[in-house]
Amino acid sequence: MSTQLAALSNELAAAVKQAEPHVVAVHARPRFSSSGVFWKPGVIVTAEHTIRREEEITVTLPDGHTVPATLAGSDAGTDIAVLKVEAGPARPPHAAAPAPGTLALAIGRSEESGVNASLGIISACSGEWRTWRGGQLDRYIRLDLNVFPTSDGGAVINTAGELIGVATTALSRIAGLAIPTATIERVAEQILTRGHVARAYIGVGLQPVELPEHHKGLIVLSLEAGGPAAKAGVLVGDIFVAVGGRAVAETEDLQGALESTAPGQIVEADVLRGGDARKIKITVGERPRRG
Repeated sequence: MSTQLAALSNELAAAVKQAEPHVVAVHARPRFSSSGVFWKPGVIVTAEHTIRREEEITVTLPDGHTVPATLAGSDAGTDIAVLKVEAGPARPPHAAAPAPGTLALAIGRSEESGVNASLGIISACSGEWRTWRGGQLDRYIRLDLNVFPTSDGGAVINTAGELIGVATTALSRIAGLAIPTATIERVAEQILTRGHVARAYIGVGLQPVELPEHHKGLIVLSLEAGGPAAKAGVLVGDIFVAVGGRAVAETEDLQGALESTAPGQIVEADVLRGGDARKIKITVGERPRRG
């Protein structure tokens, strides 16, 4: 038994050692730092909620040097922020989708203690999941491990040292989550390209409504004047039953249906008007940014 425990201990230490060159300390809030992960040379991803200022951000690199970083942009919905620095390693190897019960480690770094690690398991893992902040994660990956305050935004890895995602304590009140690599790929690319994430919208106010045979839909209560839906001919009183081929029964279903549609693309809506079914093609718009 002691030999098996020693072997496991050595494997975990090796996994941490493999991930350690990709993890930095991020100094962008009062009192204590958070962590970040080199996504590719010159690009660091971290948890958006740990970025409390947009200027005078620095990161402590694996070699101990502290260098300035620039905020390329962030997305509160998925809790992802992207920082740019002068150099850095290539992206870490990515893990396959984990299963519940899989051992996982959260790897962070602080200027004072260096690398820190905590061990636990993936306690739940499922498909797409909408956060309470309005963003869409490609997978829901719940962690049963301790995410230290300085490890928020750090790497979540498997026992092979492969990246499962970035640790966050801001998207769930139940436990820490791993923001999956697929979500980071999608969101970081938009941030690097345009400085923000474009949210699709069609400009309607909706409310769930019961339909015959225990079906549901979304009735249009209001239309934004000159908005995408109004331009397409949608009327107050129309009932959406599907958008882009996906059934919509609750208001959050609409944003989920639009998630994979970029502003400027056309989406087809299945609508009931006066009991008659019809299809309406809507050119999706970009939700205006606050502030």
